Amino acid sequence: MAKFPDTKNFRYSLRPLRLEGDLLDLEVEGTVPPELHGAFYRVQPDAQFAPIFENDQFFNGDGLISQFIFRDGRVDLKQRYALTDKLKAERKAGRALFGAYRNPLTDDDSVRGMIRGTANTTPIVHAGKLYALKEDSPPLIMDPVTLETQGYGDFAGKMRNKTFSAHPKIDPLTGNMCNFGYAATGLLTRDVSYMEISPDGELLFETFFEVPYYCMMHDFAVTRDYALFHLCPITSNWDRLRANKPHFGFDPSLPVYLAVLPRGGRAQDMRYFKAPRTVFASHVMNAYNEGTRITFDIPQSEGNAFPFFPDINDAPFDPVAARPFLHRWAVDMASNSDEFEQFERVSDLIAEFPKIDERYLGQPYTHGWMLVMDPDMPFEGEGVRASGFRMNRIGHFNRVTGEESTWHCGPQSLIQEPQFVPRHKDAAEGDGYLLALVDNQVTNYSDLVILDALNIAAGPVARIHVPFRMRNGLHGSWADSSALAF
Repeated sequence: MAKFPDTKNFRYSLRPLRLEGDLLDLEVEGTVPPELHGAFYRVQPDAQFAPIFENDQFFNGDGLISQFIFRDGRVDLKQRYALTDKLKAERKAGRALFGAYRNPLTDDDSVRGMIRGTANTTPIVHAGKLYALKEDSPPLIMDPVTLETQGYGDFAGKMRNKTFSAHPKIDPLTGNMCNFGYAATGLLTRDVSYMEISPDGELLFETFFEVPYYCMMHDFAVTRDYALFHLCPITSNWDRLRANKPHFGFDPSLPVYLAVLPRGGRAQDMRYFKAPRTVFASHVMNAYNEGTRITFDIPQSEGNAFPFFPDINDAPFDPVAARPFLHRWAVDMASNSDEFEQFERVSDLIAEFPKIDERYLGQPYTHGWMLVMDPDMPFEGEGVRASGFRMNRIGHFNRVTGEESTWHCGPQSLIQEPQFVPRHKDAAEGDGYLLALVDNQVTNYSDLVILDALNIAAGPVARIHVPFRMRNGLHGSWADSSALAF
């Protein structure tokens, strides 16, 4: 009999949903713009079986893929689990077999050595396939229309890395999928590789290098000429795993680096620039280079932003120091110095989960959107996100003028990461829509809202009502109908 623990990662809106199925023609309030024709994919870590450990990490749940299909002003919903090797083994056994988050020492003997990936972080379509990604394992391939799982991929045996980041970038100029993987040769190793995959799905090249210390390299950036990797000290070692501590911990004694690799370059071409002080940073807004000067925009906090990955010296979590604000970093590859040229805050919004018009990825850009926490607004619900942040606004940031605007979702709700969709392929930058799930913590239902991306303060042009509460998800993506078989 299924029984999940009554702990913070399994209460309220974080209770597992475990629901697969299809819903046709969801109820709509307002009008769905007819130019939205494609699919919005989201993934939520959603444990199929009760965990071995009651204090299990939110990020350890099985990947449950949600697909919202937009056609002719109607929206359908399909949900399927990504059938990883882990989930298939546990379904056969009828119970959890894999233990703590990224700690194979805690697994059942029957699954020793198996791929532990949960495919629960990002779904993205490329070359006619849906990649269901988790950064500690190879890419899981699914059918982008039916959501049937096809198995792990290694690009016809060409990929040597054992991992594949959950934040690949599709270069709008070449169509290449650019990505990397850390712990490339095994758990806790400092080996990393950068790779590019053609629009047809062929691995074009893979370059290996070693970073100064093992750390959680969750995201990265590409520009026209460079791949950029920010190294922040969320780190680990075998002693932590043997003691069954959380895999990662924040080490404030280690420096922060921006590592710059020329695209197509080798390890010896890598440059490491050292930040002025140790900070925390995770997701990247965008980056671009003008000649040798590189600009890198990223939400950054002065202290550790992950309460679930505590300080290695047991310092108490500081929720104020954890608040992220958009910062701009700049370095110059022509400089003889390894210091940053720019390291400054450019927004006063407490904000994370940045998004851009991805047609401007790696290029100078104007518009960005983020999830915003406004602690001054009333909140009536009991649920929180795994991070502890209550993201109750979406913010629009104009990086040219500095202007900002926001939309508040109301006192009962929290918002999941937004997704920008252009009005049409030739629309001006930012001319389009934002899609975002809004979870009502009181009624226990979710809405998918559609906002005019350049006028978010006006509120939703449509609300798509989901007749249940969707679990808090991580990342998502949009695929135009031209990339799908419908």
